[in-house]
Amino acid sequence: MSAALIKKIRKRSARVGVIGLGYVGLPLAVEFAKQGFKTVGIDSDPKRVRAIQAGRSYIGDVPKRDVAWVVQKKCFRATAQYRALRETDAVVICVPTPLTKTREPDVSHILAAANALVKHLHRGQLIVLESTTYPGTTEEVILPILAADGLRVGKDFYLGFSPERVDPGNRRFSTRTIPKVVSGVTAACRQTARSLYEQVVDTVVEVSSPKSAEMVKIWENTFRAINIGLANEMAVICDQLGIDVWEVIEAAKTKPFGFMPFYPGPGIGGHCIPSDPMYLAWKSRLHGLEARFIELATQVNSSMPEYVVKKVAGTLKHRKKPLKNAKILLIGMTYKRNVSDLRDSPALDVARLLKERGAKVHFYDPLISSIEIDGVRQKSVKLSAGQLKRSDAVVLLANHTGLDYPLILKEAKLIVDTRNQFRLGRSSKFISKVVKL
Repeated sequence: MSAALIKKIRKRSARVGVIGLGYVGLPLAVEFAKQGFKTVGIDSDPKRVRAIQAGRSYIGDVPKRDVAWVVQKKCFRATAQYRALRETDAVVICVPTPLTKTREPDVSHILAAANALVKHLHRGQLIVLESTTYPGTTEEVILPILAADGLRVGKDFYLGFSPERVDPGNRRFSTRTIPKVVSGVTAACRQTARSLYEQVVDTVVEVSSPKSAEMVKIWENTFRAINIGLANEMAVICDQLGIDVWEVIEAAKTKPFGFMPFYPGPGIGGHCIPSDPMYLAWKSRLHGLEARFIELATQVNSSMPEYVVKKVAGTLKHRKKPLKNAKILLIGMTYKRNVSDLRDSPALDVARLLKERGAKVHFYDPLISSIEIDGVRQKSVKLSAGQLKRSDAVVLLANHTGLDYPLILKEAKLIVDTRNQFRLGRSSKFISKVVKL
C-alpha cells in the first residue's frame, strides 16, 4: 500500500489536503498546487475560504497571481468542510499551537483537526503534522486518535511529522528553498512522507523519529530566543556603560568563526519565538528538569518593552519634558519588519505601557490600519511633517522597508531607535535627536 501511494505521489496524481490556511498552510498548499497536485485547503475562517475561491491572497509572502493561477487551473480550492478530505491521499495539518494564559501548551487546534480528520480517514492515506509542538505530540496525541478504530499505523495509514520553517517577510528563502526536516512513526511512514515533500521542496532532511523532528523545530527557535535574549541583555549593559551595542555587534561579526550576530530590539513577537521554547520548558518540567536558559531568556525578552518605555521617559526627562501627557508617535507596530502580523508584537506592549504612564499615544504603520490597546481601537495616523513636529518623541519599533526615514529624521524632535535604522556619523547634524536602544 505504501509503494502504491508513493508511486501516485511521484506521478503527482495524488490529491493533497492542507488543514489551516495561515502563514504556514497557504504557502504550502499553493506550492503543491503549482507542482500539479490537486489540492484542497480546509479552514474555519469563511473570509479566508472566500478569498481563496476568488483567487485572492491574504498572506504577503504568497503572490496574488499564484493563488489566482492555481485556482483558475482548478488545482486548488478552499472549503470549511472536512468531508473534502475523503478524496485526498495525503493530508498536512498546519494549525496554530499557542500558549494558554498560564503559558502552557495549547494543542486544542491539533486535537480539533485530528478529531475532525479521523471521521474521513481511509486506508492508504498519509497524515503529516507540521504545527510546532512539544516532542511526543505526533505519537502521544495524534496517533491514538487516528488509530482508535483499529487502523494500523504504517500498514493501513501513514503518520509523520515535518516542522514548518516559514520566515514571514523573508524574500531570500521560500517554501521550496527552505530544507524540510521529515520523519514518520514507522519506516514506511517516513519514506512516504519524504516522497511527498520531495515533490515540492528542493532539499529533504530525514531524521529517525517524529520526536527528533519535533525537537529540531523547538531547538531552532529556542536557539534564537536565547541568543536574542543575550543580545537584549548586552544592549542594556552597554547602555549603562556608555557603549554603542550596535557598533560592538558589527565589529564582532567580522570574526569569521565562533560568532553569529543576533540583534537587540523592543522584545520578541510573532507566533513562534515567544511560544516554542515554552513548549520545551513545559515538557522538561514533566520530566523533572528545569529549562533555566529558556526561563531566563523569556524573562529578559519580556522585559524589553518596559525598558523601551523607560528609555523614552528618561530621554524626555533629560529634555525637561515629563512622560505624562507627552505626545508619542510609535512607528511600526507589527512584530517584525515587512510583515502585517501583530501576534504577540512587543510594540503593543510598548503602546500599552506608555498609555498607562499617561502618555498620549499615536501610531503609524503602513501595513496595519488599526490596533487595539486595552480594549480601545486606534487608527493609524498619516506620516506627515506636521504629525512628526507635533510629537514630543518618535519611537521606531519596526523598520519597514519604504518608510520615509529622511522625513522622520528631518522633522522629528526626538527619535528613540530600537532597530538601529538611523546609522548616523558623529558629524551628522541630526545625531543629537536620535537615541539608540
